[in-house]
Amino acid sequence: MKNKIKHIFFDLDHTLWDFDKNSELAFDRILNNYFPNIKIEDFIAIYAPINQACWKLYQKDKITHQELRYKRLKDTFDILKQEISEKQIDVISDEYIEFLPDFNHLFDDAIEVLNFLCEKYQLHIITNGFAEVQYKKLNNSNISHYFKTITNSELAGAKKPNPIIFEHALNIANAQKNESIMIGDCLDADVNGALDFGMEAIFFNPNQIEVAQSINQIINLAELKKLF
Repeated sequence: MKNKIKHIFFDLDHTLWDFDKNSELAFDRILNNYFPNIKIEDFIAIYAPINQACWKLYQKDKITHQELRYKRLKDTFDILKQEISEKQIDVISDEYIEFLPDFNHLFDDAIEVLNFLCEKYQLHIITNGFAEVQYKKLNNSNISHYFKTITNSELAGAKKPNPIIFEHALNIANAQKNESIMIGDCLDADVNGALDFGMEAIFFNPNQIEVAQSINQIINLAELKKLF
């Protein structure tokens, strides 16, 4: 693998940037301000799967950016039986996007691995996240300098797993498929999207989800030092 690879493309959320931990901290701040009666662990237990389901719909263009931001909160507060107005949802949604990049926990060994890989390879980001927020995450967590290019779904005009976003990423990176590899936590968007496009891929699988033996996978980022 290491002999032919020149370009390594990373997903950001749930792969390098610990989205779950940072998201919980952002919501904890918001709930303390507006709904101190709701325990953060109760909120996250309901919100997390709803958010994941909404993102799958968004990736398949079944809901819009605005519908995603509204639906994931409205559905969560409905299940919690907490009355909330549309205006309150809009305020919380805006504050969440504002606060989220303030918390910048990375996965274990992220900096060490990026330091190791950037000596030998060109590193890049391909993300479906919203452009403004993703740039803040990269800058605030002090990892933006590792990446030669950052491909965002808003700028590419398509989301992973659509081949258009991978084509866009390779074009701006001046990279070829056979010398590139994608690393990400989502089987559909990152791994199968890259494989269907003709790139190699590695599944970042810290939760050790059972997958086909044909899928290259790592359980922690430190394993990349052995692969590359």
